[in-house]
Amino acid sequence: MSKTSPRRWIFLSVSIVLLALLGAAGYCRWAGQIPAPLLEILVRRIQLPPGFRIELYATGVPNARSLTLSPSGTVFVGSKRAGRVYALTASERHDKADEVITIARGLQEPNGVALHDGSLYVAEVSRVLRYDAIETRLKYPRAPVVVSADLPLNNQHEWRYIRFGPDGWLYVGVGAPCNVCESADKRVASILRMRPDGSGMEVYASGVRNSVGFDWQPQSQEMWFTENGRDNLGDDIPPDELNYAPRAGMNFGFPYCHGTDIADPQFGPGHSCAEFVAPAWNLPAHVAAIGMRFYGGDMFPQHYHGGIFIAEHGSWNRSVPTGYRVSRVEMDGVRAVKYEPFAQGWLMGGMHWGRPVDVLVMPDGALLVSDDYAGAVYRISYQKPQ
Repeated sequence: MSKTSPRRWIFLSVSIVLLALLGAAGYCRWAGQIPAPLLEILVRRIQLPPGFRIELYATGVPNARSLTLSPSGTVFVGSKRAGRVYALTASERHDKADEVITIARGLQEPNGVALHDGSLYVAEVSRVLRYDAIETRLKYPRAPVVVSADLPLNNQHEWRYIRFGPDGWLYVGVGAPCNVCESADKRVASILRMRPDGSGMEVYASGVRNSVGFDWQPQSQEMWFTENGRDNLGDDIPPDELNYAPRAGMNFGFPYCHGTDIADPQFGPGHSCAEFVAPAWNLPAHVAAIGMRFYGGDMFPQHYHGGIFIAEHGSWNRSVPTGYRVSRVEMDGVRAVKYEPFAQGWLMGGMHWGRPVDVLVMPDGALLVSDDYAGAVYRISYQKPQ
């Protein structure tokens, strides 16, 4: 019998422990969330550039998805499967939430959350709700006002992402009701916008298969958004997209064209990709790029300033999984010039224990990352190496 070296035994032992942790994480996830002690171990597996640190900001946030921040520092969190909306409160310390408060239950996929004039807006599948004076009544909020009950119903990509733009209008992502199809309803496969009271709804951008993340560049005040590419064309096409939409009325090509120049095999004939707005950057296929934010903080090194952080939720139908990380796009004015992974380690050995959903820049410059698989929110900070 051949002998096994000590190094080999260490490798096998570590592998067995990691596989056990991943199995436990998967089991706990189906039970609702991954317990904090297990997450404390798993989060150490996240790899970051030198000087960066990741830690748990909040646990016990089942299916944590979209993030928004109040002027006083409360972080509001939407969900999808859980049907809840949460408030993460913090006092003097910045590295961890003091309390997780469930402010709404029993909603229909309340993914999107946004704040405006002291009111919290929550997007369900077909409605936008408004919780007035929310921070004065976190534990006993008033019954919500229905701002709009006119969002399109569909049976795929039905979770909504919302943000208030610099123009004071509420923007709403409305995904396609299919993998790839044409629709008579021009409100689907688009980004809509409406006034804060729900009036004046209109299509801002069309030909958008499914956007679950957008932000406005601080200097130009112009919109950028992520978009998920269609499925079933193979492992490596079409790309997910980072798009630039500086004005209303732009068409980004779905369902006729994907990425820069990939004609759809079913709907592409009769169209040229030159008819549509090309992506600002073609992201890797199937990474499920969703939440995104421009980095406007002061904590991270200078070359991170003005860039875009993107949460990659991770592939579900690729032969070799990809995504499950936070990536970064470097900007030069209004041009994207470089793409690279930033935080990775939620995917290990083809198995994942977490799925990043949204990112949020905090007042101190730290970056929050939500995880709907683990039911947690992480905090990424930076301290210059000694």
